[in-house]
Amino acid sequence: MGGQASTSGGFPRGPCPRDVNADWMSALCPRLWDVPLHHLSIPGSHDTMTYCLNKKSPISHNESRLLQLLAKILPCVTLPVVLRWSITQVLDVTEQLDAGVRYLDLRIAHMVAGAQRNLHFVHMLYTTVLVEDTLTEISEWLENHPREVVVLACRDFEGMTEDLHEYLVACIKNIFGDMLCPRGEMPTLRQLWSRGQQVILSYEDEASVSRHAELWPGIPYWWGNKVKPQDLVCYLERMKSCGRPGGLFVAGINLTENLEYVLGHLAGSLERMTLPSLPYLDAWVRAQCPGSGVRCTNIIAGDFVGADTFVSDVIRLNEKLFRG
Repeated sequence: MGGQASTSGGFPRGPCPRDVNADWMSALCPRLWDVPLHHLSIPGSHDTMTYCLNKKSPISHNESRLLQLLAKILPCVTLPVVLRWSITQVLDVTEQLDAGVRYLDLRIAHMVAGAQRNLHFVHMLYTTVLVEDTLTEISEWLENHPREVVVLACRDFEGMTEDLHEYLVACIKNIFGDMLCPRGEMPTLRQLWSRGQQVILSYEDEASVSRHAELWPGIPYWWGNKVKPQDLVCYLERMKSCGRPGGLFVAGINLTENLEYVLGHLAGSLERMTLPSLPYLDAWVRAQCPGSGVRCTNIIAGDFVGADTFVSDVIRLNEKLFRG
């Protein structure tokens, strides 16, 4: 797909063009087509939609009253700081899919002062982009990549009523249709391809899941809530020692700022905090193994997924299954 990358058994090597992994699932060794998804190594993005936050994005109503007050009194100071510490991705959703990301972390909200049926994404701030438009964009990408499969994790649901949940689920069914894989036994790629299914949709609202067979329960996410990469890796190793969950699950290699850190770095950003730590975190990623073992990893999600070889590193872990 690009002259800058060399391949071995369908796996990209080293720095490569952004779209070299656009069809990595179909390029897997055929022996891996019969491995259940929860035993494969799958790259994901944390807070997928924050790339579209901007200066017009209002502060979430779930944030502290102090922060909301500061945003009203000193908007020219408060909003730029919050914005810099809210953005976790710079690639848009199509670019992330082209890069090989197959787990999308979608934090959904309804703004109190928003239109009745308009749903947005949220991470400290609300996006101006609508959920329905983004789901349509994902669907259109999948139509052009019929042997690629995505895991969509719909989460948070700030300000969502039961009626809004039903509206969102109706949108999901209308947009994806037969692409949706109903919940049940974890499928393999070969099974999904044979059915024309491309979407596992995790939905963190138990009442909605109980009403709709197209929705899967919320996927566990190992979130370390750490500023330092060394502390995050210690947390992840501790979680591994307790044993992996039975189905799909996410190991998050995303660092998380706290108030003390932000106050000491008001001119900084989450990107400036994260990028220097990526080599250390990527070394941990490359040491992981997918599979059914108790210490095996599955989905690995990170911030700023296009900044280095993270996505290719996660995909290449599947070689360890192939060799086994």
